[in-house]
Amino acid sequence: MTLRRALPALLATFLLLAGCASGSPQGGPAASSSATTAEVPAGLEQYYDQQVAWERCGSDLECADVTVPLDYDHPDGEHATIAVKRLLSARQGERVGSLLVNPGGPGSPGTTLVDSATTMFSANLRDAYDIVGFDPRGTGGSSRVECVGDGELDRIRATQYDTDTPQGLADYEADAKKIAQGCEQHTGALLGEVDTKSAARDMDVLRHLLGEKELNYLGYSYGTYLGATYAELFPKHVGRFVLDGAMDPALSAHETTLGQAKAFEQALRAYVEDCLKGQACPLSGSVDDGVAQVRTLLQVTEHTPLPTSDGRELTAPLAFSGMLLPLYDNRQWVVLTQALTQAMREGDGSMLLYLADLMAGRASDGTYPDGSTEANWAINCADFGSTGDPEEWARQAKELEQASPTFGQMLAYGDVLCAEWPGHPAGERGPIHAPGANPIMVVGTTGDPATPYAWAQSLAEELDSGFLVTYQGEGHTAYGRSNACVTGAVDDFLIDGTRPKEGLTC
Repeated sequence: MTLRRALPALLATFLLLAGCASGSPQGGPAASSSATTAEVPAGLEQYYDQQVAWERCGSDLECADVTVPLDYDHPDGEHATIAVKRLLSARQGERVGSLLVNPGGPGSPGTTLVDSATTMFSANLRDAYDIVGFDPRGTGGSSRVECVGDGELDRIRATQYDTDTPQGLADYEADAKKIAQGCEQHTGALLGEVDTKSAARDMDVLRHLLGEKELNYLGYSYGTYLGATYAELFPKHVGRFVLDGAMDPALSAHETTLGQAKAFEQALRAYVEDCLKGQACPLSGSVDDGVAQVRTLLQVTEHTPLPTSDGRELTAPLAFSGMLLPLYDNRQWVVLTQALTQAMREGDGSMLLYLADLMAGRASDGTYPDGSTEANWAINCADFGSTGDPEEWARQAKELEQASPTFGQMLAYGDVLCAEWPGHPAGERGPIHAPGANPIMVVGTTGDPATPYAWAQSLAEELDSGFLVTYQGEGHTAYGRSNACVTGAVDDFLIDGTRPKEGLTC
């Protein structure tokens, strides 16, 4: 089938959002602190030794803004602001310390992970640590990327581009250029400084300000790349690290997308098999039949977008995004069944549109409050830029369609946007070894659609001190959504430093 492609989709962890209100300082750790045993990098004293004013922003929650250099190569120049939130341990006198967490993305604000701490992290972990989240530069409440208006972002997300034709590819490139120019105009110098290495250096500033000689860290999805990058830059400051739902930094952009295409196709088949066992499934026949029916729905929305309750239409790119989100978590497959039932039996795309909006960080009032979609674009392009040309992208598109007949074409041509991006990429693709770092736990889920299990195997091998814990199951990442075996292994390692038995499979 021929599906018109959308601009690169946001593949990120979805978390509930909550606001951070100011208030009086709360009891707990000192309002400002620094690790006297840790060396401060020359030229960065004003950042490492700044006074941090924590303010109450909820029950047992504190929020603060931290200042970091905009450009670490020129620390005396402009600065950026990093929003930080922490859930205080109930056992301040007995706590291990602070645990920095990141939900992934790139582009997802880390403060939202703290808001979800009671459902994501065990009571034992919350007792042992202050759970600390931060919005990486370019995202959320930190100095952030701004590219296009809300209405324009709605249009771009819904637009279908027939890249099999010269005009379709030209239209695609024109919108990519509009995004890149808008980001440069509205974001300014920050746009060139939202790369992962800079975010990792921000993490070291936070480590020092939290009073920690070593950083303890739990990162999901893209957060595993951020954590591995930190370990490469600051191996002596690595404490207890858990990287869950690992990315493989050695893969090329196409290899990464190809791996996701295969994994999402497999996840769809697992969902369809499960759906067909139930009584309320809108699909019928064999697993192959059910998958074909999902593909037919995508074709229908390409040619005849479905109406929705808010007045917008469900186009093929939006239907694609709406289908992907529930595949991240098999506990949400029932939601996908409801959305497909509504679309296939009632001709109503409202639920799929709602899911697509959740994935893009769009609120019900039509705004994009966390800026995750634009931040995702900016961080990816700042890290690695674009490779190849239209002829190579066309060959890759065919390979993606073969690997994933349902989703492959929608994942193609991701290099178009970064080809229009201003500046030069800051990162390089290649394995990360982090020599000298303490042991690092890598957690992989066998049925992970967004970060395939093979990536966790690779990262655990690449890291000099890496070791692998396997969760046999479906969905993206494991800790906080899998089973007691994973919870126990991660908790024991983070709280006591106890490594599980070699090759643990849960």
